[in-house]
Amino acid sequence: MHAIETLEVTVDNSPVSVSAELLHKYNQPGPRYTSYPTAPEWDDRFGASQLREAFREANTKPHPAPLSLYFHIPFCESLCLYCGCNVVINKRHEVASPYLDHLKREVDWVSADVDRTRKVEQVHWGGGTPTYLSPAQIEDLFSYIKDRFSLSPAAEISIEIDPRATTEEHCRALRRAGFNRISMGIQDFDPFVQKTIHRVQSYDDTRRLFDYCREVGFESINIDLIYGLPHQTAESFSDTVDKIIAMNPDRIAVFSYAHVPWMKRQQGSFARFLPEGFEKFRIFTHAIRKLTRGGYRYIGLDHFARPEDEISRAQDNRTLHRNFQGYTTKAGCDLYGMGVSSISGLEDAYAQNWRDLPLYYESIDAGRWPTMRGMRVSAEDKLRRSVINRILCHTVLVKSEIECDFGINFDEHFAAELAQLRDLERDGLVRLDGGRIEVAPLGRIFIRNVAMAFDAYLNKPESARTQVFSRTL
Repeated sequence: MHAIETLEVTVDNSPVSVSAELLHKYNQPGPRYTSYPTAPEWDDRFGASQLREAFREANTKPHPAPLSLYFHIPFCESLCLYCGCNVVINKRHEVASPYLDHLKREVDWVSADVDRTRKVEQVHWGGGTPTYLSPAQIEDLFSYIKDRFSLSPAAEISIEIDPRATTEEHCRALRRAGFNRISMGIQDFDPFVQKTIHRVQSYDDTRRLFDYCREVGFESINIDLIYGLPHQTAESFSDTVDKIIAMNPDRIAVFSYAHVPWMKRQQGSFARFLPEGFEKFRIFTHAIRKLTRGGYRYIGLDHFARPEDEISRAQDNRTLHRNFQGYTTKAGCDLYGMGVSSISGLEDAYAQNWRDLPLYYESIDAGRWPTMRGMRVSAEDKLRRSVINRILCHTVLVKSEIECDFGINFDEHFAAELAQLRDLERDGLVRLDGGRIEVAPLGRIFIRNVAMAFDAYLNKPESARTQVFSRTL
């Protein structure tokens, strides 16, 4: 642990100072708010029949929303020990064939419940490792999807790739299929960190694949990094960030490592080597400093983008949105998730598929939709979801806009929340000027904490749900 008691960093061209005391106060368990209400609030009383009803209702709205489609490919050849995702470890790639057969059956069911006039504006494949599939399987599955949904000519079509499992032929097949965006997982280039987390990939090999993705014409490349990994230091991670800046991706996500060994037991193997508290935060502030000096804009939370990137422009014009795929410019889409553990997020409902592969197969083999849990979204949920989304995406909330959209008196409806925000204002996280709530530069770092003030489920006195969340930093 370093003796330093205060860290200085510049956010939005404004210098901010973070003390150890402030960090301790706000580095508390909290949601990432890829949805509201968050997944711990969903339950198994919401099943397949409720989801299908929500799908049908979405078709009959006066102005049906466009679609965002998510497909989960769970397979990996080996387990990265830090991983908190839903994965299936198997080196035998033939296991992908029965999975694809079941996934296609789910695609048939979902597409049959979608009005074909509703355009698909966004497609994303996540995992696991989607390039675990062969190039031929990728092209076949995408063709199957394309035949059953109405893809917009301008659709954003993205995929997560692991450089260790992705070949140049994979890249060519993805481009032939129509993918135009890549999200590349790297996490850290330090060899000792890589060995500890069981994810060894050289900079040279990663750089070659990155450059090849540029060569074959992907419109946008995102890089994923993680801070707070075992044996990581501010100095070692700075070297990784320098290498990433030299690669010049369009967007960079610097995720906080989520240590949840009660959910992912393999994480306990390196718990004693984790940088914690102020030392972990020091790693992040070094990354902010490097990336902003390198020409990237700090969007907030854990995302950075080039100023000319559409995600930066969307934040400026307040059209940026957040869903299970993170920050997106495709606001207003209904998200339909397919595959094991995948999540759907509609205006009026959320649902998640079975997380266990045998249960996913069993459900589909029995002719049942593989819905595990979900919930209907109430009018109050929609109001709070809008408030939280505007805070996380726009960093400013105009009370009159919320009042107009939802027919409330903001100060009366959120009197308790505004009182809570006064404490954040005294600490320099927000500015309350009557008609607006603005997230201050310091609040960009603690933006999850700002959003948490409006989370009615967290504020229930009987709630123990914070135990399921990672810390905010």
